[in-house]
Amino acid sequence: MIKVWGRKNSSNVQKVMWAIGELGLGHERVDIGGPFGGNKDAPYLAMNPNGLIPTIQDGDLTLWESNAIVRYLSAVYGVGKLQPADAKKAALCGQWMDWQLAVVAPAITPAFLGLVRTPPEKRDNAAIAASQAKTVEAMSMLEAALGRTSHVAGDAFTMADIPLGIMAYRYWQLVPQHPAHPNLKRWYGQIEARPAFKTHVSSIPMT
Repeated sequence: MIKVWGRKNSSNVQKVMWAIGELGLGHERVDIGGPFGGNKDAPYLAMNPNGLIPTIQDGDLTLWESNAIVRYLSAVYGVGKLQPADAKKAALCGQWMDWQLAVVAPAITPAFLGLVRTPPEKRDNAAIAASQAKTVEAMSMLEAALGRTSHVAGDAFTMADIPLGIMAYRYWQLVPQHPAHPNLKRWYGQIEARPAFKTHVSSIPMT
């Protein structure tokens, strides 16, 4: 039984829960972080010194950092399903997962904080607009890549689609003025039809 610490509306927790859903793994999730608190308390910091979510426990392994967790679950429980058996294809998954953390997440986060977490009268509209523009730039790169393959890291659904699928879900809501993105929309249509995505991402409000 895998234990997950983290609130269900966190995008990073959703990565883990979506992967668990795709793999049909038994699990228990504990609400922590945000309005639930607890992530700065000593017992949690003993597991995850960053004090961030998510953290998982699987047997004698305690692991934090969302993409590392998705990679672990894919490697242990999902080779040939979420993680390609071919090392080169698996490396491409890792490339796109790192790109999500390094480029897309920093681009969209100010728009999320400004539009979701900040009252209208306190918003920095210039910062939100700059964030939206950076996110369009990033997602346009993904749009171009999806013109060559049906999914993020090739022609099959893999662990690479999970973090970027969650970013796309937020992109449509937080950046209403964007290019047509026909390839991105075609891919996202496949993503949003997946039962685990519906359960752990699209059915949960961002707030």
